[in-house]
Amino acid sequence: MHDAVVHPSGARIRWVELPGAEPSRVYVHGLGATSAPYYAEVAAHPLLPQHRSLLIDLLGFGISDHPRDFAYTLETHADALAEALRKAGVAGASVIAHSMGGAVAIVLASRHPELIANLVLVDADLDPDRPAPVRPGGGGIASYTEEAFLSHGWKEVRERVGPHWWSAMRLADLRGLHRTAVSLAAGTTPPMRRLLQDLPIPRAFLHPEGDPPEDAGSLRASGVRVVGIPESGHGIMLDEPEAFARALADLLP
Repeated sequence: MHDAVVHPSGARIRWVELPGAEPSRVYVHGLGATSAPYYAEVAAHPLLPQHRSLLIDLLGFGISDHPRDFAYTLETHADALAEALRKAGVAGASVIAHSMGGAVAIVLASRHPELIANLVLVDADLDPDRPAPVRPGGGGIASYTEEAFLSHGWKEVRERVGPHWWSAMRLADLRGLHRTAVSLAAGTTPPMRRLLQDLPIPRAFLHPEGDPPEDAGSLRASGVRVVGIPESGHGIMLDEPEAFARALADLLP
């Protein structure tokens, strides 16, 4: 395991690293997830050339620290991740980011362009995830006030997301989980979709076949490769790891 101090409190981001050639590949998890269980099979897949791979957890999630005095916005997540990558000696990396992690990666590429040479979004959030109490993910979490989520809302979310997602979500700091969901619901300025379209690097968006991102045509027109993965759901890397690895082999140098 590797780590780097990324916050004045001394809080550390941690990651599992697989050895290989440069440039590095950085794998970023979604809301309430952790990178190693989601990406380990794909990062070591024989279809992929073995690059140095960092399976990294954002502050507040998985094996990284949970500082109380961290804002847990998309922007602060991106800046903390940038600090970890610099301390790891990473530059010009390929970043593969799932769901909420895709939103963080878009902000990272916009604010710290020297760190990212290629961006692959995996069914990522491109638009604000509006609060909605009946939803299991970020919108459901953001529908609570922070006080209500910390006192009882997390138990209701636990029941809605089911045991598989909760197995990773239970490792998250509840305050950080809620604040991240609220930031995801609010979106960014300029909007995440606009930031993505304006990036000058190779970009791709992987999605379950039959469920393309909204306004996929405008993404393609701005140079984003939009790729459907058959027989997969939101967790593409878990549902169809071989097809996911094949797509990465096609998209990345």
